[in-house]
Amino acid sequence: MSISDPTPAVDLVVAVHSAGRPVERAVASVLDGTRAAIRVTVVCHNIDRAEIAEKLGPLAADPRVRLVEHVDGVRSPSGPFNRGMDEATAPFTSIMGSDDVLEPGAVDSWLRKQRADDADVVVTRLRHAAGPVVPTPPVRPGRTRRLDGTRDRLSYRSAPLGLVRREAFPTLRLTEGAPVGGDIAFVLALWFSGRRISYDRTGPAYVIGADAVDRVTFRPKPVAEEFTYLPSLVEAEWFMNLPARARASYAVKFLRVQVFGAVHNRPDPAFWTPEERDDLRDVTRRVLGFAPGAERVLSVADRRLLDAVLDVGTPVDRLFALSEARRRYRSAAAVLTRDPSRLLAREAPLRFMTASVLTRR
Repeated sequence: MSISDPTPAVDLVVAVHSAGRPVERAVASVLDGTRAAIRVTVVCHNIDRAEIAEKLGPLAADPRVRLVEHVDGVRSPSGPFNRGMDEATAPFTSIMGSDDVLEPGAVDSWLRKQRADDADVVVTRLRHAAGPVVPTPPVRPGRTRRLDGTRDRLSYRSAPLGLVRREAFPTLRLTEGAPVGGDIAFVLALWFSGRRISYDRTGPAYVIGADAVDRVTFRPKPVAEEFTYLPSLVEAEWFMNLPARARASYAVKFLRVQVFGAVHNRPDPAFWTPEERDDLRDVTRRVLGFAPGAERVLSVADRRLLDAVLDVGTPVDRLFALSEARRRYRSAAAVLTRDPSRLLAREAPLRFMTASVLTRR
């Protein structure tokens, strides 16, 4: 951001809650890799601004960087991200985790795509620090502009990474206080807004930092705590007013990623007390309730696991076996649908897997 042009094109918000996080790496990746006018707002969440300034070193004095304190005493990333977006004045906003980095030129590439398509939202390419590309969203083959929330399966991208036109979504914010999932309602409001959405499919990537997995010893949250955001989402008038196909597309994603992931990520039989089994069943029923019939596009293997989740009397070892079976993606049970009429549906395995493979390229 030059002295002659003090107005940034992008306000990028980095939320940090600990001086132990590599926030200086995140900020440097943005400043060093961006030619466009940009401002990086580092929101110091429940931590003294001076600690983060010391962590940033010379970067703290860069005129493109500002530090903002946000003290709310809440263990949720929503608050600091919202504070950063409240402080924004640029035409576009973006958010970023303190563990993550941008490949050089990422923001410039997003802006080029935005200008070319007059987009209100630009979805970035995403990869892990270890190298693998994250194949979400599995959009229609070759599609990069005028994306559709349902046809391009945008629900599979559950974080608003990239650019968002501030004027198009002036009051849209993450769910305050949510320990996890605070960005779900945010992204769904983007994906099903009817606004112009583009995908920077081949540009420099947003890189998910490997440090994130080492924050604390992994202890799975109780099911009820993991899905605290769900009731407020499904009870929201705007969500229930979405077309049935939009709600169904989110429901299928939720079943595949959240429900089945809850089983896969909790392999200790001792975790699955009767209360936890009941909570997972109740969450699953709630999702099926707002999208009746959505499960018809699932594979045979997925349906077997779904049946077991809904039947809390299914032995835990059987639950685990079915969870492993659904991940054998080359098996017939993982490709075919129980309902033959849904074999070639957009969300059914054949088309979904094809789109995912092509997105990796």
